[in-house]
Amino acid sequence: MFKNFNGFHLVDAYHNMRVERRFQPGRVFKKTVEAIVVVLITLLLWNLPSSSFGIDGLNVVQQRIIAIFAFATLMWVFEVVPSWATSVAIIGLMLLFCSDSGIKWICNPEEVGELLSYKGVMACFADPVIMLFIGGFILAIAATKTGLDAQLAKVLLKPFGKKSEMVLLGFLLITGLFSMFVSNTATAAMMLTFLTPVFKQLPPEGKGRIALALSIPVAANLGGMGTPIGTPPNTIALKYLNDPEGLNLNLGFGEWMLFMVPLVVLLLFFGWMILKWLFPFTQKTIELDIEGGMKPGIKTKIVIITFIVTVILWLLDSVTGINSYTVALIPFVVFSLAGIIDRRDLEEINWSVIWMVAGGFALGYGLNESGLAELAVKSIPFGEFSPMLILLLSGILCYTLSFSWSSALPWVINCRL
Repeated sequence: MFKNFNGFHLVDAYHNMRVERRFQPGRVFKKTVEAIVVVLITLLLWNLPSSSFGIDGLNVVQQRIIAIFAFATLMWVFEVVPSWATSVAIIGLMLLFCSDSGIKWICNPEEVGELLSYKGVMACFADPVIMLFIGGFILAIAATKTGLDAQLAKVLLKPFGKKSEMVLLGFLLITGLFSMFVSNTATAAMMLTFLTPVFKQLPPEGKGRIALALSIPVAANLGGMGTPIGTPPNTIALKYLNDPEGLNLNLGFGEWMLFMVPLVVLLLFFGWMILKWLFPFTQKTIELDIEGGMKPGIKTKIVIITFIVTVILWLLDSVTGINSYTVALIPFVVFSLAGIIDRRDLEEINWSVIWMVAGGFALGYGLNESGLAELAVKSIPFGEFSPMLILLLSGILCYTLSFSWSSALPWVINCRL
């Protein structure tokens, strides 16, 4: 999807570095030890007496799901294998050992308890949220192929003038805007391309280069919070916020933006203040020269019209009655019929992200459908805990788990730019 950008070498270098590190002799030994630890813990939880968990009424299927949950969590934390591979393993394990299509002699419902529906587990890959992802990817591919992204960058950055600090603000706001509708990685690759001529104008010894380089990943991550399709965690959260058997908030695309966009704008301005304070510019003006633009032709017009219609329908989902998941398929249908997207473009969809999300959904499906989630919640005295404490601990846990995914990116930017 974003291999067309000159700035893709930065993202590619980051992923290559991760692959190279994974196969270093010392790291291979470390990962082997971690894998053995994960397997041993999983087997221990799998075979412990049910009474050991302190959950009343726990059956064998639920205990197996606890073991699979522990396996998935540890594999994701240690990154023994790519995260999408762990998700595929989750689906496979649940189908084999916890579903009504599992291994016959160890999946007898009279002995192990109520089994999961294999159709329900497999359906996680076709969850409406997955369709939302695919719709976002398709829009990004079409915008890249027609040059719409470069043209928008030109037009939107122009009002910020030539003052260095205002150019920095422009890159923050425009990157944040793009990342609301395009994946964070694709947005970063695209905007880093536009930074290349800007870097040539800045003195190597100045700190302004650092501010501009960091503005891209900062804004891409913050902007991704603005819409449900901006980043994978948003769509997962939206799924559970709207779950009829859960909170059932019936939160629409437009309502999400109504709450989150003001917060994103505030955080982007806050990020701008910090970046220009930590990395002040020695050169006070910058001449912007963004290459590329829209390709002439009917296909570009179709992409523009479809993009506008899609966004409008997303914003007005509560008025039209068409939910955001259905709207996400509209650009897929239009671009396919118009020949804007072909089978080679489908290969550029980030399928690893799709599988990763599907595995998480399958795990959630297993927890809920087996009744384990309800039993676990009843066994933990959440009523005795402070809501603020629960919120704080959850935030720290999520931050810690996600930190390992991005810790190497500043190093790559620094080495390549």
